[in-house]
Amino acid sequence: MTELSEKEIKRYSRQLIIKNFGEKSQKILKGSTVTVFGCGGLGCPTATYLAASGIGKINLIDFQKPELSNLNRQVMHFEKDLGKKDKSVSLKEKLQQINSSIEIESFSLIIDENNIGMFKNSDVLVDCLDNFHIRYLLNRFSLKEKIPFVHAAVESYYGQVTTLIPDKTPCIRCLFPNAKDKKGEFPIIGPTCGVVGSISSMEVIKVLTGIGETLLGKLLTADLKYMEFETINFDRKEECVDCSEYHSK
Repeated sequence: MTELSEKEIKRYSRQLIIKNFGEKSQKILKGSTVTVFGCGGLGCPTATYLAASGIGKINLIDFQKPELSNLNRQVMHFEKDLGKKDKSVSLKEKLQQINSSIEIESFSLIIDENNIGMFKNSDVLVDCLDNFHIRYLLNRFSLKEKIPFVHAAVESYYGQVTTLIPDKTPCIRCLFPNAKDKKGEFPIIGPTCGVVGSISSMEVIKVLTGIGETLLGKLLTADLKYMEFETINFDRKEECVDCSEYHSK
């Protein structure tokens, strides 16, 4: 297992003293690769906490450029970045300033069937997207390659998170069989992204280290307007067009 340097022991000292975490879990994080799809409202806080926590390699995927209307929630893109560089590049630059000891790769890609295979060596896939077309593509990729998949989504004051493990849990299409992408702009306030993104990053850390309980077969919903959280159990659908193809293969 990868060893920790003296600098890393100092950097992560507050994590190392957590009961049942210690150097063992920190070494697991250092040896892990996490791929974050989407570098906007959710991707910014999720990737930031993953980088700060010591994930050894983070892949960032987003081809869009920051716009002024993004800045109320996409907190790692600054005014100086507007229209100049893709979000994956912009976010990489900020994360490198937070933690120079980890590896960060940016990919300015529109994910499709032809290029998603680039990320088959990931230990966890993180869905920080805003559309179901690519979300379903990630779902099938996760099932095919047996890679854990953390899903998160937000709108207005509301958010949701679940963790999907091939062969152990239902998949995202079991939960949302025929979800349609919404047209036009959707409402969102920044703190919703911060809360849900933080939960998403914690799910990734738990998946990697085995600490605690993850949201397996459970959808956590958050209503930040009234500060209400609810966990909803959901089951695998035998007729699911995605996981019925890959289940137990």
